[in-house]
Amino acid sequence: MSLLVVGSMAFDDIETPFGKATRVVGGAGTYICYAASFFTPNIGVVSVVGEDFDMGIIADLNQRGVNTDGVQVKVGEKSFFWSGKYHLDMNTRDTLDTQLNVLADFNPVVPPAMKDAQFVLLGNLTPTVQRQVIEQMNQRPRLIAMDTMNFWMTAMPDELAKTIGMVDLLMVNDEEARQLSGEYSLVRAARKIRTMGPKYLVIKKGEHGALLFHEDNVFFAPALPLEEVFDSTGAGDTFAGGFLGYLAQHGDIFFEAMRKAVIHGSAMASFCVEKFGIDRLEALKQAELTERLAQFAALVTY
Repeated sequence: MSLLVVGSMAFDDIETPFGKATRVVGGAGTYICYAASFFTPNIGVVSVVGEDFDMGIIADLNQRGVNTDGVQVKVGEKSFFWSGKYHLDMNTRDTLDTQLNVLADFNPVVPPAMKDAQFVLLGNLTPTVQRQVIEQMNQRPRLIAMDTMNFWMTAMPDELAKTIGMVDLLMVNDEEARQLSGEYSLVRAARKIRTMGPKYLVIKKGEHGALLFHEDNVFFAPALPLEEVFDSTGAGDTFAGGFLGYLAQHGDIFFEAMRKAVIHGSAMASFCVEKFGIDRLEALKQAELTERLAQFAALVTY
């Protein structure tokens, strides 16, 4: 197993200035797996769903090379559900409803075949659940990456600090980086966060691109200007999936490889926002990805 993904698989109700969609399949684990599958065929996912979840999605992931043996199906229970409404700028949103359902008492179990994964991506779950996954690995993976959010910084700061101290790479957005570090400058924020444990830090800036920090090195990748943006839900998770999928494909964790991974993650995220939910990722063709990567390359070369 080259890449182990841990994250939610869920249903979302989404409203944006450009339309509405109900009961669309979402969740960090889902977005990550779809994105990563374009780069590496050797993926395992650990998650939990209720009996209401669309098993067609599980079958589709299997066809894409994703091992779903680590997905628990809770009979008689409902999957995680989130509802939100986006503002006109598509960067801010209001949460209308959150139903944890099966996630409320999720106890992750890593199948034996996944315990030797070289790359691990911990999607946004409680820091305790994320740490439980790390502790189940047979040996230290080559790279452990982690996503988190501002809620855990307020609700579980000590647990979050423990888990951050165990990972190699942390992914947050700019607001979360400032909250976690107490610094407004993202350069100072990155320096302080990397004293907490992670050697690498990715700061996601939505439509304004992404920043990668390691030691004294900084890399910035702009976002691709798009004609249509319908739904930014899952864009950060899709970025993470493309990023880790690329690294798992090539096996390198040097800064230069991570620069390229940022571009690949950004390219995947640019497709995600073009439709609601995972619709665009499901329909995406390799030729389209190749063309999009060339567009990104043109943005960052001169």
